[in-house]
Amino acid sequence: MAISEKPEQKPEQKPEQKPQQKPQQKQKPEQKPQQKQKAPLPPSRDDSAVRAWLFVREAFTAGTWRRVAYALLAFPVGALCVPLALLGAPTGRWQRGLVRRFLGRELSGSSRGLAHATAAVPLNLLVLAVTLYGWSLVPMNLGWPLRAAGSDYSDAWGGPTFAGAWAFHAIVGGFGFLLLMPWLGRALAAVQLRLAAALLS
Repeated sequence: MAISEKPEQKPEQKPEQKPQQKPQQKQKPEQKPQQKQKAPLPPSRDDSAVRAWLFVREAFTAGTWRRVAYALLAFPVGALCVPLALLGAPTGRWQRGLVRRFLGRELSGSSRGLAHATAAVPLNLLVLAVTLYGWSLVPMNLGWPLRAAGSDYSDAWGGPTFAGAWAFHAIVGGFGFLLLMPWLGRALAAVQLRLAAALLS
């Protein structure tokens, strides 16, 4: 009898197991160390020296003398523009040109300038008086010996000696007003410019 051969049984293949993936942990954003705000540094000696130099040199800049020129011209030009504006003259253009030339501000407008010329008369007169008086004190006090020759120095400021009286007048009245007037003129010119911008634009 023929022996029946058993069919070969293939070994069972186990299903491949995928490696278990570990749950990804959320990475915390890196926290940058907080930088402490630095306290503002006190002004150095160099900054103080620069500020002092800017304060002193203001009397010798072109801008200062342009403002002085405007202070001297604004009143007579403005007073002259009042009757001329009534006659139809282009006084607004003249006054805007004066502002542009000496204060460095371009004003665009079509105003004839009567309102500005009339309203600015009191202000311009005040600025003219302050400018003339303040700047005249500089040469008057620097040259004090010329106007005090032969007088008694005992009652003079800085007396009773001649040297003390001259030093006081030169330092306080001469150099003092030389340093003060440019900044006072800057403030007065700013007021004049604001009025011109309001009425001439």
